[in-house]
Amino acid sequence: MSSFTGVSVVEDHVGSYCRTSAVEAGTDSGYHLLMVNGYSRTKEEKPTGRSISSGAFVVGGYAWLLEYYPNGKNPSCADFISLFLSLVHDDSKVDSKVDATFSFCLVDQVEKQMPMYIHATNKATRFESAGDYSWGISEFLRRDALERSANLKGDSFTIRCDIMVCEDSNTEDPGGHDTKVLVSDLDQHFNILLQTKVGADVTFEVSGETFTAHRCVLAARSKVFMAQLFGPMKEGTSTSGVIHIKDMGANVFRALLRFIYTDSCPEIDNDYMEEEQEMSQGLEEGQEDETIKDDMWLQRLQDLFVAADRYDLQRLKCICEMQLSDNIGASSVMSTLALAEQHHCQGLKEACLKFIQVQSSSCMQTVTTTDGWDHVVSTYPSVLKELFVKLASKQQK
Repeated sequence: MSSFTGVSVVEDHVGSYCRTSAVEAGTDSGYHLLMVNGYSRTKEEKPTGRSISSGAFVVGGYAWLLEYYPNGKNPSCADFISLFLSLVHDDSKVDSKVDATFSFCLVDQVEKQMPMYIHATNKATRFESAGDYSWGISEFLRRDALERSANLKGDSFTIRCDIMVCEDSNTEDPGGHDTKVLVSDLDQHFNILLQTKVGADVTFEVSGETFTAHRCVLAARSKVFMAQLFGPMKEGTSTSGVIHIKDMGANVFRALLRFIYTDSCPEIDNDYMEEEQEMSQGLEEGQEDETIKDDMWLQRLQDLFVAADRYDLQRLKCICEMQLSDNIGASSVMSTLALAEQHHCQGLKEACLKFIQVQSSSCMQTVTTTDGWDHVVSTYPSVLKELFVKLASKQQK
């Protein structure tokens, strides 16, 4: 379990200054919180390339700094918040080097530590105290996405940084051997298990395609699969039994399985290549390929969001919700709003309503001509009422 290493607070009333209450973590893993109070002021005061540093905090015997760039670390990511991590120089350790994995996320509530917008490294990164060896995420989160989200409360938000020290090259065990903690490759082994089908004991049919998987893996990851495969109404128990999945595309189910086995957000662009080619044949001449790809990507993201909710995969649902929130547009906002209402995602719903609230009249004309608008009007009149209230409040300001 990660140890708490303290909290750094960006103080709005004294400018872009960070106050730190640090606690040393004696373990090889720990997390630090950076509370940004007065986000708007940090955005105004710090141009692209300028950062605010946390106070030093200790994990695994090493001191670390978290760098917060309100306007991105470089011009290529000027629309994003950048987060970077660096090893603090220690005079008692000449040219310290350490391998570590790290992750950044927003925490919705500090008390509950609910993670959002998670970005993590898959492999250990080498940090060195000599020179400028900071590592991080240049495009952690678009500023406009943060400003639309429920994570920005009272012009404040909180970042959590988790660190796990994987190797200390200067440490030896009592037997005189180098001690190395290798990065977990559990996800790779489970992915091989899925691909090779060794020991698979359940078969699904989805949109004409068959998939084989392992009951125990599915049940361990999803309460819905647990009930479906091992509950009183369990399915597919006979040797020839096949479980038929309705109202879902084969590519979506394939992506769902990949997430269940690897716990990573699936890259499913290639899975939809054939569908894209078929659909593009029916498009009017002159429609841009980029628009087609964007529409296809958004549709499969919405489908995966629905599938994640159907099988109670909350982490995957959260990832899809974040991406949908980051990619709201005039042509898609109403369909996304309908999904948010149907699947009880208040954060995504608020992001959609905020997006509509700030749009121009010409953009609103585009919104009201979409199929999503008609769907919300006929199916969710209460949502339409909320929208009108927000638009009315905009007119009064």
